[in-house]
This record gives sequence, C-alpha cells and structure tokens, in this order.
Amino acid sequence: MASDELTTKLSRRLQIGEGGGEEPVIVNKTRENGAEKPATASADTELGAKLLRRGEMNEGEHHPRTMKVFNPYTEFKEFSRKQIKDMERMFKQYDAGKDSFIDLMELKLMMEKLGAPQTHLGLKNMIKEVDEDFDGKLSFREFLLIFRKAAAGELEEDSGLHALARLSEIDVSTEGVKGAKTFFEAKVQAMNESSRFEAEIRQEQEEKKRQAEEKRQRQAAFKELQSAFE
Repeated sequence: MASDELTTKLSRRLQIGEGGGEEPVIVNKTRENGAEKPATASADTELGAKLLRRGEMNEGEHHPRTMKVFNPYTEFKEFSRKQIKDMERMFKQYDAGKDSFIDLMELKLMMEKLGAPQTHLGLKNMIKEVDEDFDGKLSFREFLLIFRKAAAGELEEDSGLHALARLSEIDVSTEGVKGAKTFFEAKVQAMNESSRFEAEIRQEQEEKKRQAEEKRQRQAAFKELQSAFE
C-alpha cells in the first residue's frame, strides 16, 4: 500500500513537471452558518479593509488633526503681560463678529477709527503680510506678529501695518523688546497711561450711561403723563 501511495505521488509530481503548473495548495476550510468557507476569505477581507484604510489615510481623510495650544505669553516673550493684554483688548474691540478673527471689513473699520483708512487692496496686503495660514483674516497670533515686526523695524514706514502699530498707542519700546533701541520715538514721547483706546472705551461707557438715563427719564415722563389721564 505504501508503494502504491508513493507511485501516486511520483505520478502527480511528474504530471505537474510536464504541464508547467504548480502543485495545488490545499486550503483549510471553516464552517460559517453551516456552510464551508475557505479560511483565506476572512484574511482577504481583513487585508482589504487595511488597504482601504491606508488608502484613505494617504488621501488625508483620516489624518488626526493636532490642535496646538497658542500661549502668547510664552511665544511672544519679548512683550510684557501688560503689553499683550493691551493688544488683546484692542483685538477684541475690533473683532465685531466675536469669532476670534479680524476679517477684511473689521480691519477696514479699525483703520478708519485709527485715522488711517486704507484701500481695499491696501487692506488685503496688510493681512497678507502676516497671514501665515492663508485664511484671509487675522488671528490674535497674527495680530501680535504685527507688533513684533514693528518692534524689529521690519515694516515699511508707508505700510498699513506700520500705521496700525504706530497709531495703536501700545508702547512696546519701553520694556521687554529685545534688540529694538527705539520704537516710533515720537509715539513713545506722546504715550501716557490713558491711551486713546481706553479713552474710547470710557467714552462708549459714558455714552451708554447717558442713553440709559435719557431712556429712564422718558419712561418716567410717559408714566406721569399717563397717570394724568386716569
């Protein structure tokens, strides 16, 4: 019987050698829902899923986005906390949409209030000069870059950003700025504790109080008139 089995194997190998084919591979089978299924089927499915995921990742569909936390006090160490607070206050004042960005229209309003109105192209160039993520608007970090560039003397004197930094009444020359001997000397001489920005805030607050008082007086007069007809 052993000789018969050996003869059969030799015969099969001879047939494979003559036909140029490959010896058939016996695939183990597993049962799934009562039916036989090649074990390689599940492996093929898993491999296909991995290849699909890898293709999607290559296309950028599943790249995890890491959010870098921005800390102005550690990144802009050349400025004091007071200076950064002043810049933040100014940024929030003109961020009318409260979306943590200053867009083209908000920058237009800012420059008009600072007394240095710009053309549409001029405003776009202002944003472009510090727009590191190319989103067409200014984040607070990009807003701080304006003052960094100003302190380093990297802004053209006739540029809109130079005018913004010069008219903002935020003094970055007296403390913390490394390597900048002077920063708009005429501006520094004119600086005082009560900046124009703070004065505008106080003026707005006083205007709101005045309007509230006028409204209260009108309501009181209306009630008095109403009681006269009762």
